[in-house]
Amino acid sequence: MGSFKRFGLILMTSSACAALSACGGADSVASPGAGSVVIVQPQPTPTPAPTASPTANITAAKFAVATTVNGVTITPDEQLAIVNAGSNNNVNGVGSTLNGVYPTSNTSLTTATDPSIINGFFTSTNFVGALNGPSDTAFQGWTCSSTSAEFGGSGARCTAVPSIGTYAAATSVCPTGTTDDGTNSSSSPTLRFCRLPQNITADLTLPKIAGVVYRLRGQTEVGTDLGSTGGTGVTLTIAPGVVVAADSTEATNDLLLVNRGSKISAVGTRDAPIIFTSQQNLASNGVSDATQGQWGGIILLGRAPTAVCATGTGPNNAAGSSTTCQLAIEGVTGRFYGGANQADSSGQMSYVQIRYSGIAISDGNELQGLTLGGTGSGTVLDHIQSHNSADDGIEIFGGTSNLKYIAITGADDDGFDIDNGYRGFMQFLIAAQRTIGATADSFSTEIDSNNAEDLLPRTFGRYANFTFVQTALAPAAIRLRGGADMTFINGIVKAPTNVACVNLVAGAGSGADRTTIRGASTDLQDVGPPVFTSVYFSCDGR
Repeated sequence: MGSFKRFGLILMTSSACAALSACGGADSVASPGAGSVVIVQPQPTPTPAPTASPTANITAAKFAVATTVNGVTITPDEQLAIVNAGSNNNVNGVGSTLNGVYPTSNTSLTTATDPSIINGFFTSTNFVGALNGPSDTAFQGWTCSSTSAEFGGSGARCTAVPSIGTYAAATSVCPTGTTDDGTNSSSSPTLRFCRLPQNITADLTLPKIAGVVYRLRGQTEVGTDLGSTGGTGVTLTIAPGVVVAADSTEATNDLLLVNRGSKISAVGTRDAPIIFTSQQNLASNGVSDATQGQWGGIILLGRAPTAVCATGTGPNNAAGSSTTCQLAIEGVTGRFYGGANQADSSGQMSYVQIRYSGIAISDGNELQGLTLGGTGSGTVLDHIQSHNSADDGIEIFGGTSNLKYIAITGADDDGFDIDNGYRGFMQFLIAAQRTIGATADSFSTEIDSNNAEDLLPRTFGRYANFTFVQTALAPAAIRLRGGADMTFINGIVKAPTNVACVNLVAGAGSGADRTTIRGASTDLQDVGPPVFTSVYFSCDGR
């Protein structure tokens, strides 16, 4: 098969999408929905000359790996040709240009391209990767550091007891709407536990109170499911600096779930992030860099479209206009996401840490650090760290949410996992896997539309300014399959020995019509093969 020569970035514009109040101060932007296909020729932003390549060029077999599905294969040579068809990529990079997640030099590793030409959500940048050199402070303060990623600055280590404040019996009193769950006076520091109701049926605010930790016991739900077209539910508001911890004294899976129609407002600050963690993390030496899977995590469910519909609902279409298509979210029983509101809002999470979460209920049925099911473009998600999840850092099922400044550190499975017709934009992404080794078949990002190659809406994503530090002995750092449409711009990918950088997979078609890499088709809501622009690759331990 001939190599694909696609030098333009592909952008899906939509007349049906509503505006997003973008996180991180960005202007409102439209989510990618159904509409016409516009080919945009990028104008590279001038940057210093890229770092010289090593003497020997990488082979296709070292750069990419082939996976055969349903008898269909995309060879390593074809995958390398697709990447080389892009502009400003360096497939012969070396890992010594990174110190952890930080570049060792202020010089961009390869010529950057302005991502704001794709959509107004993206911040204009003139560097590749999530960080602009060794002194970039964008991820400092609101993150915690670990062996997976050292961010420096004022941020504490992830193993440290969060800053809770000094307990005083007279003032450390549980607020209205929570239950006094006693103290842990037998250990230091003394803390008062204020338990959240398992069913939050009225607006609830968790203020920052010195010495108080808010406790989750079992499956804690915000609101009840109001369906794909129902009314307005309740809001859980969490103040900056608040610590929410799972309850280790009982065996049920502790998690926080926000149902369709309800919202979370967890808005911390750089110096006072909101921390969701395990109870073990509240005592000195209670956790280590190897700790994971001590509670379930956070699930947000919304009314934006999904491509995969439960039996008896749907099917959906390219516009995502079905009001009947819905699907049960994994990890719990009988809680649904999906609808036709692309601009739906499940609230806001900003400056938030989620530590030591992730539980495997069964194979393919897991709780992640953060799970998004059908959340819409009105949901604001920025400055979020998922640390040491026993499964994925973030998994996104459908929906149209956009994300900015996301750090996935120490995940035991994929960093960013997107599927089921997700359509959105992400910028300033870090996936730094566990240094002690994540599980096999764990990718820095895994992107697909399941094995149903042409379900609609088609998965469509745009990653800009990402740094992927792969450690797991998976086939590759980036897996893209299932006919999903992707553009990667201004990235850094580092993979260890015997691990490729790219794994493009098709499960249907033949020749030039193989899904994932076939040409654009308006009828199929397919914008064509993946696009790589200004990506620096250090593969196979180079």
